[in-house]
Amino acid sequence: MSKFMVTGAAGFIGSRVADQLLSQGEDVIGIDNLNDAYDPRLKLHRLDALRLYPNFVFQQIDICDRQSLEELIKKQTTNENVAAIFNLAARAGVPVSVENPWLYVDTNTTGTLNLLDLAKQFGIPKFVLASTSSLYGSQNPLPYNENANTDRPLSPYAASKKGAEALAYTYHHLYGLDVSVLRYFTVYGPAGRPDMSIFRFVHWIESGVPIQLTGDGSQSRDFTYVDDVARGTVLAVRPLGYEIINLGSDRPYTLNEMIALIEKFTGKNAEIQSFPTPHTDINATWADINKARNLLGWLPQVSFEEGIGRLVSWYQENQALASTINFPTLFKQNEKVS
Repeated sequence: MSKFMVTGAAGFIGSRVADQLLSQGEDVIGIDNLNDAYDPRLKLHRLDALRLYPNFVFQQIDICDRQSLEELIKKQTTNENVAAIFNLAARAGVPVSVENPWLYVDTNTTGTLNLLDLAKQFGIPKFVLASTSSLYGSQNPLPYNENANTDRPLSPYAASKKGAEALAYTYHHLYGLDVSVLRYFTVYGPAGRPDMSIFRFVHWIESGVPIQLTGDGSQSRDFTYVDDVARGTVLAVRPLGYEIINLGSDRPYTLNEMIALIEKFTGKNAEIQSFPTPHTDINATWADINKARNLLGWLPQVSFEEGIGRLVSWYQENQALASTINFPTLFKQNEKVS
């Protein structure tokens, strides 16, 4: 049994990583600031499930608060060292990063630096960093390979994650910290983020509200089920030196195909309102996952159709919560294309 620190433990992916570690009998120190970037009730819903484990400890801390992090790690390493830090705390999402890039740099870049430096200070040998496929931008060939050029991020969100990756390499080079950087591709599933299109679309179609679709729906995404991503993240704790690894499904679907599957599982038809495509958007994502297969022995297990079915079932079973979540409205009526 080992002790692990998971930041962003009440988040969509972080909670599933913590759950998989806890179910394996590991001790987990969960950290989250429980901010209001989206409805905090979802975060508390996930946290309630983790608190059922006796081997789970939670502290409400912001990773930008280095002093509080240091005090926590010092306390938790009195009798046993922390084997690894899984840094899944982040400000996520592209549109808000354009409005407030400073917030994203503070959390995603400086917050990561705090954790890297504390790993060095306390002799924590392994660091797993959650990154993003947004780094690949719009000019790389598909499928995206980890060696592709990531020097032209299209949003402050992607740029802040690029900074975190660069700092992680620096700490590997200078101090021998073992680092796995995981670039996630459009993660979805039960209790997801309400700012993500799939969860919003399920809610709007179930509620009979028109969905807000940017573009014509032909753009495609490498949708990846959350439990597959969490499993790959846990596997990445093994010693690797410094590696960047894609975690995706290797099977892109268009937004129109996604909408059709939601219609199938809800038994309801979508009313679509079309809006212009933002400048930060890209037409397609697609992960080359050969490296994950070779280094981690990882492959996705949940098909897109099965994953959408699970998400819709969760929404319907948790309707008292899910139907009252504050889902952001992305566009005003006068911005519609049709």
